[in-house]
Amino acid sequence: MAENFKKKEENELVKRFEDHIKNRANYFFELEGFEQIIGIYLDRGQYKKALTAVNIAADQYPFSTELLITKAQILSNLEEYNEALELLDKAESFQPNDAEIYFLQGSIFSLRADYDAAIEAYLKALPFTEERDEVFYSIGLAHQSKEEYLEAIKAYKTAIEENILHDGALYELAYCLDLCGELESSISYYKKFIDADPYSQAAWYNLGIVYNKLGEYENAIGAYEYAVVIEENFSSAYFNMGNTYLQMEKFPKALDAYIKTLDIEGPSPEVYCQIAIVYENMEQYELGLKYFQKATKLDNLYDEAWFGAGKCLFQQEKWYQSLHFYNKALKLDHENAEYWKAVAQTEYNIGNIVSSIDAYEEASMLTPDDKEIWMDWSYIYYEQGEYEKAIELILSGLEEAPDAPEYFYRLTAYLISAGKYKEAFNYLENALILDFDMHEVLLEFFPRLETQKALYKIINQFRKENS
Repeated sequence: MAENFKKKEENELVKRFEDHIKNRANYFFELEGFEQIIGIYLDRGQYKKALTAVNIAADQYPFSTELLITKAQILSNLEEYNEALELLDKAESFQPNDAEIYFLQGSIFSLRADYDAAIEAYLKALPFTEERDEVFYSIGLAHQSKEEYLEAIKAYKTAIEENILHDGALYELAYCLDLCGELESSISYYKKFIDADPYSQAAWYNLGIVYNKLGEYENAIGAYEYAVVIEENFSSAYFNMGNTYLQMEKFPKALDAYIKTLDIEGPSPEVYCQIAIVYENMEQYELGLKYFQKATKLDNLYDEAWFGAGKCLFQQEKWYQSLHFYNKALKLDHENAEYWKAVAQTEYNIGNIVSSIDAYEEASMLTPDDKEIWMDWSYIYYEQGEYEKAIELILSGLEEAPDAPEYFYRLTAYLISAGKYKEAFNYLENALILDFDMHEVLLEFFPRLETQKALYKIINQFRKENS
């Protein structure tokens, strides 16, 4: 009810402002009103409207540093970086002790890939902010973007020492430690916090994250359990516990942990999605669908939820409904190869061959190293007797993965079908060298006993010569 009232108020405020522009109506807006209008436009992603609003506001309040900073943020969103930085220089001359100016400068320099300038800007913010953890986290990200992982690790550790609950710093620290092969050694780093304060729920929680990344799931669960004993309503610990149980395929325990998370923090699309994934893994597709749809109702821009719903329907062979949900996900994330691949498979099952081929082509451009794309796409042509096109596609896949035995076996099958026996046996020999045991997949293409006998003869001959 309160949410609806707030939305109505916002709509009325924006309507008054737009009426002011359109009809030159004589409305006066306080600075706070302008800030609210600009904030609404920013939340809606309407950056050009936000720029119009901030320009009108600046005419009325020419000495507002806040408006200068806001305009710089809008220009940054519009990728007008030089103009944004000029405004921030002006704001700095008026108010040199404002940390927000330096944060925004650092962010813009990072967007321009000028990471040294970004780090310098972030360091300028340090004396003027209490959010020191955010400064060091941002510095860590800049070093990480430069592939200076050891420097990034130092910055993330400093951020965590300032705020042990900084999720971003903890996640990126684990990522950098993993890249540097130091993840295991970081256990002692977190145990240092526990030795200093055995009742630090955050230290136990972070130790759980590291154990989970190392695949030490039992230890991870143990650490999360200590965290929730210390803080009964530690929802993030329950959520991560659910993730670990899911990886361990202990589905009922995963559900319990996710439901406990919901009890503490209320509904969220992330938790609903995880519950749905558990049901999907348990092959309870109707329940999985139900929770994916709950997630989309909370956030209709949550593409993973639309995709998950499509997967549940696909498993039930409800192709048309599945395609509807896949297309919803694809509309939200057009560059996701998995979504294109799912659309391709579903279009194929429906019988829309042309649409399926188009979708596979899109997927192949996004992830050309995905073997499944080339195999499934080429099979469509193989089924239609267009062997040359099928062969051509597998050769394209082979360029991306020259040592993939799957491609060699598939080429053998297609070449035999095309009557190119000499070429086929050359590829078969390579396939047997790469992975002898995989030869069974070849026989699936040739159910006729005579062909199978001929192939077995060649395979056995190879085995004798190489034993």
